[in-house]
Amino acid sequence: MHWNEHSVICTYRVRADRRQDFIALLERHWPTLHAAGLVSETPAVHFEAVPSEDPHDEKGPTFVEIFSWANAEAPHMAHRMPEVMAIWEPMGGMVEARDGRPPMEFPRFRPLALGGA
Repeated sequence: MHWNEHSVICTYRVRADRRQDFIALLERHWPTLHAAGLVSETPAVHFEAVPSEDPHDEKGPTFVEIFSWANAEAPHMAHRMPEVMAIWEPMGGMVEARDGRPPMEFPRFRPLALGGA
């Protein structure tokens, strides 16, 4: 796998009644971005929060998606592509702010090479 300086760790806090619908969109998300040439060749990695009573854990359905944009302009270009917006717009209606956190977060990261990794 090759990550780049345009990697994003997306967090989606999904309404409980929309979990399955959201998963269906999430399945199409990276393939659509890839077909449009917006992301690197490294496939997205997905995680679902584990339900627990631990106060540090997410409450309710929460998904994380990690992928690398092809370049710095790609996320801006995506907003002008109907095939991407056909996924993003419905996603927006399926998420909610929770525990003082926003419905969705998209911070960027770059790889950090450490000695043992």
